[in-house]
Amino acid sequence: MTIDQKIAGDLIANDVSFVTTVPCKQLAGVIAEIDRRPEIRHVPANKEDEGMGLCAGAWMGGQRAAIIMQNTALGVTLNTLATLIQFYRMPLPLLISYRGELREPVACQVEMALHTKALLAQLHIPTYHFHTQADAAELDAILKYSFMCNKPVAVLTDASFWGGYGDQ
Repeated sequence: MTIDQKIAGDLIANDVSFVTTVPCKQLAGVIAEIDRRPEIRHVPANKEDEGMGLCAGAWMGGQRAAIIMQNTALGVTLNTLATLIQFYRMPLPLLISYRGELREPVACQVEMALHTKALLAQLHIPTYHFHTQADAAELDAILKYSFMCNKPVAVLTDASFWGGYGDQ
């Protein structure tokens, strides 16, 4: 089983039936896998905060939702996370590609990486950082936790998790 299949399988096993995504090279495989799964309605979003609004609507309509996004857009989601997702106690797993660490080839990605964990901590969003694909063994428990306590939970997946930047 590929890591993309495992992630999609864990979402399905936890009754996630709605996923919104914003394009990301590192997340392309899992996005394609979600597209292949008839159990999941995949609605691409133009922006991450728009995607969170779609997830909120799905949750209010009785569906479990998740968002797949890049950390570089976390800043535009802060208001939505605080005043919609958290205020109304909506569970929302956030699968986030964590760009900007060692060997990052795009300089502008580095700045948001410096702030990502601090912003999530400031919002009191539990955050898990996956460095290797073996770390994904925790995904099922993380999803259960999000839905049990009605809170957003962030899973940061760095470049080494996805196989590097092609320089290894």
